[in-house]
Amino acid sequence: MLRRLYHDQPARFAFTPANQEWAEAQITKYPEGRQQSAIIPLLWRAQEQEGWLTRPAIESIADLLGMPYIRALEVATFYFMFQLQPVGSIAHIQICGTTSCMICGAEDLIAVCKDKIAANPHDLSPDGKFSWEEVECLGACANAPMAQIGKDYYEDLTAERLAEMLDELAAGKVPTPGPQNGRYASEPLSGLTSLTEFDSGKTQYNASAQRATDIGDTIKRIDGTEVPLLTPWQGKPKGKATSKPASEPRPAKGAPADATGVTEQQAKSGSKAKPRSKTEPKGSTGGAVETPAAGQQKKPRTMKAPRKSGADDLKMIKGVGPKLEQLLHTLGFYHFDQIAKWSAEEVAWVDENLEGFKGRVSRDNWVDQAKILADGGETEFSKRAKY
Repeated sequence: MLRRLYHDQPARFAFTPANQEWAEAQITKYPEGRQQSAIIPLLWRAQEQEGWLTRPAIESIADLLGMPYIRALEVATFYFMFQLQPVGSIAHIQICGTTSCMICGAEDLIAVCKDKIAANPHDLSPDGKFSWEEVECLGACANAPMAQIGKDYYEDLTAERLAEMLDELAAGKVPTPGPQNGRYASEPLSGLTSLTEFDSGKTQYNASAQRATDIGDTIKRIDGTEVPLLTPWQGKPKGKATSKPASEPRPAKGAPADATGVTEQQAKSGSKAKPRSKTEPKGSTGGAVETPAAGQQKKPRTMKAPRKSGADDLKMIKGVGPKLEQLLHTLGFYHFDQIAKWSAEEVAWVDENLEGFKGRVSRDNWVDQAKILADGGETEFSKRAKY
C-alpha cells in the first residue's frame, strides 16, 4: 500500500513542555551517537499529542535526533501504526479484516463504519469525530470479529453492538473494552471445561480490560501529564524538582544534613547526594521519584548499595523479572528483608513509582513473599524459579 503524507499540513509542530521533557528523557536511554534509536517512541508521542503524524512533527523529531528528514520519513511511512492523515477527534476505528474476523462478520462491521462514519476508509465523519480503516490481523482470532479503538480491543462484536458503541462514544461515554458478548476472555462460549479452579476470585473484567476500565484510558490521548516523567536509568526524576530552594540556609560545617539532604560539605564538594522529602523516613538515602503526599503514601527506607554479602535474588519473588529487579536496585531495594518491612503506605508508594510496572507489588503480594524468603523459607514460586 502506498503511504503518502497528507496534502494539507499544519505550518509547524512543537511538543508540549511536558512531552518535550519526556522526549528528552527517552533519548537518554541510548548511548551517545545512538539517539536515533528513539525515533519510534518520539513519533508515537507526537501522534498521541496531535492525533495524527504531521510532516512538521516528523521533521521536528528528526532535528531533535540529529537525523536526515528522509530517515525519519522512512520510519513514519513504513509502520502502519502511524496515521499520516487526520483521524476522528473522538476515535479512530480499526476493523480487523483478516481471515478469522472476515469469516465471523468483519464485513458487517465495515458496513456499519461506512454507514455511520464515512464511505471510504480514512475519511472523517461529517462532524469530524470519527474515522475508520480496515487493518490486518490484530491477533484476537478466538474472539472474532473485533476492532481496535484507541489503545484497546473490542471483541466478539456484532454490527448492532458496534453501532451502539459509536453512539456511546459520540455521547461522551467510553464502552468497556474486551469481549462484548459476556465472555470473560477467550474461553469457550459454553464456559470453562478445564482450569475451572481459576474461575473464582477473578476481577470483573480480564486483565487488559480491567486496567483500561480502571484508568479510563481507552480513547484518551496522552499529553505527558499522566504520570511522573521518570528516568530511573539515570537514578533521578525528570521534570520535578525535589530539592529546596537554594536561598534556604544549609547546615553549618560539620552539622548533619538538613531537610534537603545536603550538608555544607557535600554542597562544596559537589556530592550527588539525593534530596530527602519531608515524608521520607529519616536516614533514607533518597530515591528516583518524588515522594507523594503524606498520609497516603510513604517512601520506604532505601540503600545506596547492597550489603557485603551481595544483593538477594529478587527474581525469587513472583512478579519480579530481570528488568523489574534492576529498577528496584535503581530505587535502592536489594534485599528481601527490605521489602518484608514495607507498610501499606510504603507499598502504595512503591506501587505508584515502579515506572512501567505500577501496581505490581500489591497485585502479587510481594511483602508476604519477601517475609518468607527473608526468613530462609521458600514459596511455591521460588521453588519453581530455582529450576
